[in-house]
Amino acid sequence: MEEILIYNSNMHFEHLQWKEELSFWNDELKFFNDKINELIKRGANKNVLAKLAHYQNEFILHITIMGIIHGGIEELEIKIATQSEENTSAFDKKMIKIHGDFRVKFKRQRKVYSNLKKSFFRFIKIYM
Repeated sequence: MEEILIYNSNMHFEHLQWKEELSFWNDELKFFNDKINELIKRGANKNVLAKLAHYQNEFILHITIMGIIHGGIEELEIKIATQSEENTSAFDKKMIKIHGDFRVKFKRQRKVYSNLKKSFFRFIKIYM
C-alpha cells in the first residue's frame, strides 16, 4: 500500500489561507457590529433590541472561537517549524491526522459562520 505524503509547504499554505479567512471574518464582524450600533441609535423597540443582543452575543462567541482557531493554526505552524529544523519535509501519520481533524473543525466553523451571516443579513434587511 502506497503511503500518502503531505508536505509541510502544502500545510503551511493552507494555514495561511485559514488565517486570511479569519482576518476577513474579523473585518466582517466589525461591519456587523457597526450595523447593530446603527440600529440601536435609531431607537429600536424592545423586540429588536433583544434580537440585536442575540446577534452581539453570537458575534462575541464567534470572535472567541476565531481566537481558538488561530491558536490552533499557530500550534500547527510550530510543529511544521520543528519538522523543518529536523529536515523532515513531510508529516508523519499522527500529524496528518491532527491536521485533517483541524481541517474538519475549520470547515464546520465556516458553515456555522456562514449560517450566522445569512441569518443576520435577513434580520437587517427587515430592520434597516
